[in-house]
Amino acid sequence: MRCEQSPDTAGAHLLVVDDHPDIRQSLTLYLQRQGWRVLAAADAREADALLARERIDLVVLDVMMPGEDGLSLCRRIAGAQAAPVILLTAMDSSRDKLAGFDSGADDYVVKPFDPPELVARIRTVLRRWRRGGGAGTPAAPEARPRYRFDGWTLDLGRRELFDRDGKPVALSGAEFRLLQVLVEHPGVVLSRDRLLDLVGDGEASNFDRSIDSQVSRLRKKLEPDPRRPGLLKTVWGNGYLFAPAVSASLAPA
Repeated sequence: MRCEQSPDTAGAHLLVVDDHPDIRQSLTLYLQRQGWRVLAAADAREADALLARERIDLVVLDVMMPGEDGLSLCRRIAGAQAAPVILLTAMDSSRDKLAGFDSGADDYVVKPFDPPELVARIRTVLRRWRRGGGAGTPAAPEARPRYRFDGWTLDLGRRELFDRDGKPVALSGAEFRLLQVLVEHPGVVLSRDRLLDLVGDGEASNFDRSIDSQVSRLRKKLEPDPRRPGLLKTVWGNGYLFAPAVSASLAPA
């Protein structure tokens, strides 16, 4: 049975990457029955070719593949901000999940999985990505804020972070959403649960240590010494605090 899509997820173009032919084919057909356009790849090389040729809105990516594994491919997709990624894997330990989120994944689904749950997670990530103006989504016509802090600039309209020298710094989708939340709440202690709610991950996963992983990645990009953070501080037992003064202006549409 084909499901009717909501307006914010309709027309999405998905890519399924899995080296197992049966899983790849059955998942592709199932997602097509939900009303999405779906392409499939057996490995990272095929996925790269499709990503270069097609505009993909979301990637469902197996972790354990021959040749280049899914985590490596996920890091490249996230670094290029090409599309959000949902990892699909039989590995379910905390260490495995942290490695997945460290690679830039937007969500993590453990095999065996319930197909309707995967569909719900895809819809959640698509809505979140499109609300944030992710790659492949037309920019909103209205002006978007540009935030400045400690010499850095986060431009929501262009969806880019610029360092003190004006050079762009690559962020994954998860990193961008977290930094956006932080610059919008300077000087406020935010718990993990509150951060999950604000970035939208509360719908997709209650794995709150993913926030710790994202904070660690952001510190490596923002802080001169990530071991002694001055911008994104830990408030032990309470959460995180974005310490610098933040100014906002409207960027042209």
